Amino acid sequence: MHKIMFSAGEVSGDMHGAELAVALRAIEPDIQMIGFGGSQMEAAGVELCRNMQDYNVMGFWEVFCNLRRMFRLRDALLQAMQREKPDLLVLIDYPDFNWRLAKRAKAAGIPVFSYIPPSVWAWRKGRAKMVAETAVQIAAIFPFETKAYKDAGAAIEFVGNPFVDTVKPSMTCEAAVKYFTLDPKKYNVLLLPGSRQQEIMLLLPEMLKAAKLLAVKQPETEFFLPAAPGVSRDLLETFIQKSGVRVQIKTDCTYDLMNLCDVAIATSGTVILETALMGLPTVVLYKMSPISYFIGRMLIHVPNFSLPNIIAGERIQPELLQDEVKAERIADETLRLYRDRDEAACVKEKLKKIREQLGAPHAAKRAANLILATADRCKQKLSEDK
Repeated sequence: MHKIMFSAGEVSGDMHGAELAVALRAIEPDIQMIGFGGSQMEAAGVELCRNMQDYNVMGFWEVFCNLRRMFRLRDALLQAMQREKPDLLVLIDYPDFNWRLAKRAKAAGIPVFSYIPPSVWAWRKGRAKMVAETAVQIAAIFPFETKAYKDAGAAIEFVGNPFVDTVKPSMTCEAAVKYFTLDPKKYNVLLLPGSRQQEIMLLLPEMLKAAKLLAVKQPETEFFLPAAPGVSRDLLETFIQKSGVRVQIKTDCTYDLMNLCDVAIATSGTVILETALMGLPTVVLYKMSPISYFIGRMLIHVPNFSLPNIIAGERIQPELLQDEVKAERIADETLRLYRDRDEAACVKEKLKKIREQLGAPHAAKRAANLILATADRCKQKLSEDK
């Protein structure tokens, strides 16, 4: 029987961790799983040492301001490792915290497995060597990640992207239209402000100002906002009421809603890949505190910051960063995507090709098999060393 410990600190990591836990349990029903994660991982059978909901921060400066709390979290997880002695520590994204934890785990004799490794192709290219020296195995979910790690001497496999399995509608378009009471003859716009309160505070006000402009320029427009798990509905409603724009908040069947809408306005992150896989043209926004942005500009050197554009190798849909996140710009880019049908059709065609690059279905199962094989390999090596 294996004992696996996880560390995931974001909503997307919680979702990926839950899928891994389900896949691992299907292969080995009596497996023990513990770690740092959220409600989805807990529901999938992971016994949580700490809940990530209490530690979800973004940006360089914000992480720095929370260092003392993050150090306490790291120490608590290290104590759990020393007490539980897992066969493997599985890190799921959340790089700035997880790789500090990984160094401690390695020093304590706990092998480290990386699922969704740090983005060394975009920044901190020297980090690839550190990751290669720390992790016994890496499972990548994007094909373009492998070269930099192989060059650094890492053991890495592209297992495919789990979104290929999960991002799909759950009902027919006709059923979804009735479910959401949506008028397909109108222009239907999806607002996706993110899952962190900090993202919502920075980006939702401009999204709503843009929605107000769109409602004037294109009166036959309806706005929908799917509330991400863990996001306060009261917080969203406060912003919406203040804006004076009619926005319908939805809490389920988000992919069905994506399937019906004409365009999305979204905070850069995992959700941008989801809208891409649903073929939904999206205006991508990203904004952070001035200090975090200043640091990021010095460290990150890529022409595009949203995953679909990075995967495509070109800017197939608009990106607005920091001071560009203005209501007028957002409204103009959104109008272009749903008024210009030829432009929208071109974007949708290019989005289709992204799915083809993300690998075959059942990525979580392949990653789970790789985790168990790595745990066995580490056990055998330990036995031989003795």
